[in-house]
Amino acid sequence: MPILPKERDPRLVTIRRGGTLSDDDHRRLAEWAIACSEHVLPLFERARPDDPRPREVLEVARGWVRGEVPMREAHHAAFHANAAGRDQPAPVKFAALAVGQAVAVAHVAEHELGAAAYAIRAAVAAAVEQGGADAAEPARLAERDWQRAQLPPEIRELVLEDQLRRSPICWHVFDD
Repeated sequence: MPILPKERDPRLVTIRRGGTLSDDDHRRLAEWAIACSEHVLPLFERARPDDPRPREVLEVARGWVRGEVPMREAHHAAFHANAAGRDQPAPVKFAALAVGQAVAVAHVAEHELGAAAYAIRAAVAAAVEQGGADAAEPARLAERDWQRAQLPPEIRELVLEDQLRRSPICWHVFDD
């Protein structure tokens, strides 16, 4: 299921690519995506303490935010995080995919919701493993609300509108 929309919101396209997204807000989106993925990264690290790839990829993402890593390098790093999640149980896989989406924000800002959506899926999968199906909805709401509390004021409205618009293609994890 694709998590990127067919029609791009120009507010989430950088100015240099014909949109209206400033470099500062692009970095804020990346920082928020990093926070979302890092929040569930312990699910990966507890299961795979021998695999440093997702943690290393988050450092690449932070390097891009600081202007130390080129976009192409950050974009390429996403594949390492995604590979780390391959053939893993759902919480572990989704945590790795959240990291991959977070670093991919350097390439396409709209990956910000991918990081958040996969982080929610990771939290839900972990809750279901521990507490059964009844634990899913409380876990979804708790993670979604935690993420929203992390939003910088400068991008809050943009992200909340993006969540509303794209929740149907993001497994409805952002629904109210």
